[in-house]
Amino acid sequence: MQISSTVPAQNLDLFQARRASFKCQQSTLKPASTLTHSLKSVGTELTKKHLANLEKLLQKQVPEPINQTVSQPTPRVSDKGPVATNRRKNLLEDLNLARIWSEARAAEEMSPRRLNRLQRLLSKTEEYSPRNHLGSRWREYHGSNDWDGLLDPLDENLRREVVRYGEFVQAAYHAFHSNPAMSAGKPPSPQQVSLPDRSYRVTKSLYGTSSVGLPKWVDDVAPDLGWMTQQSSWIGYVAVCEDRREIQRMGRRDIVIALRGTSTCLEWAENMRAQLVEMPGDHDPTEIQPKVECGFLSLYQTCGANVPSLAESVVEEVKRLIELYKGEDLSITVTGHSLGAALAVLVGDELSTCAPQVPPIAVFSFGGPRVGNKGFANQINAKNVKVLRIVNNQDLITRVPGIPMVEELNDNMPLAYAHVGTELRVDTKMSPYLKPNADVACCHDLEAYLHLVDGFMASNCPFRANAKRSLVKLLNEQGSNVKRLYTSKAQALSLNFERQGLAASGCLPSPS
Repeated sequence: MQISSTVPAQNLDLFQARRASFKCQQSTLKPASTLTHSLKSVGTELTKKHLANLEKLLQKQVPEPINQTVSQPTPRVSDKGPVATNRRKNLLEDLNLARIWSEARAAEEMSPRRLNRLQRLLSKTEEYSPRNHLGSRWREYHGSNDWDGLLDPLDENLRREVVRYGEFVQAAYHAFHSNPAMSAGKPPSPQQVSLPDRSYRVTKSLYGTSSVGLPKWVDDVAPDLGWMTQQSSWIGYVAVCEDRREIQRMGRRDIVIALRGTSTCLEWAENMRAQLVEMPGDHDPTEIQPKVECGFLSLYQTCGANVPSLAESVVEEVKRLIELYKGEDLSITVTGHSLGAALAVLVGDELSTCAPQVPPIAVFSFGGPRVGNKGFANQINAKNVKVLRIVNNQDLITRVPGIPMVEELNDNMPLAYAHVGTELRVDTKMSPYLKPNADVACCHDLEAYLHLVDGFMASNCPFRANAKRSLVKLLNEQGSNVKRLYTSKAQALSLNFERQGLAASGCLPSPS
């Protein structure tokens, strides 16, 4: 290859250098012997130089940065030598995943949405589910069709009515514990009751009297028991709706009879008298004779020294109200918890025949025990008394007295008890706030019942997310049975429950 004579002299050296480099670039398919010889000498020196530099780099230790506030991104190194392995091991030990795993799961459960919901339920005072206009459907919600199609899934209007009647029982608890003592020498003065619904007015105080007494040595051993050993105690009240707007919303004027649960020693003693006794009155000999528990019937029919029996008081007051509001649409609602639920069934049975034209009677029973045998259950159905039993699946009180197997074997056996009415079954384990292994007292507590009813949607659905009932009462009364996650978050929210005035509006927990 020759260079043209037209190339300037000053660029001749550049072209010669390029020509020389071009000659060195031989094809790999046809190597030249001269190229191979020159590369051997140059490559040997470069290889030695690069190996020396690499050895220096490998022996050089890079110090770790100290007090570095901003972490810089570092390239991923594929070397898995002992230094990297030790660093990873130390990092895992510092994290201590075994210790923080439960806390991480707890933080995951308490999502921002759930935290806001908890704060809303703790900070609200009295917010109810919407009170819709019942109108012409009030008989259906009062049990005319045994609440068919309203329980599973639970109807929104029925849920509110059930919770509302449960709050009437809470008012009875609170009224009794605020002034439980009774004078043995003179008639008691009317009990002050703070009703949760201001559209109702209390018209009568009710008293229960035990037919059994404690031995005299009990007063000598424990003289400070006081009202716990009194034979007669205030046990509930009769109230009637007087607000025109509420009467129009409900579609009728409602008469409520609310009864509290067991509170005194003698009431506990009556609960233990589990033998069945025949009910007074004439009955069809061809049918199973109705029988009820001896202790419940005793508390219901026994007169006190200065007070009438519960049966006499209820019948007298209801007959007076029926005559007073004659011509209006009336309903009678009997509600109670625990012992009060058992007495409520007896009250409903008694009122069904107290007058020629008795208004529809419905019983809302919270955590009620069995009251009588199958013959008594048949009698309740024949008298068209509607009973809705709200039952917690973990509540042991709803399974006593009696033995279920005995009822199936022989109806005439001493402990052949049977439940009455229609059942609405809730479950403590469905609540996201209560512990699944909550104790017996929590599973029978009235506030826990109302909490479960307020969140119940259906038997195959979880606890409803838009539950309205405040958690303040539940935390105050059953704080040890609320999940630790929520109790700690409630403390972190620094809410002063006493300042909100919510503790005074709740009822004291039942001794049961």
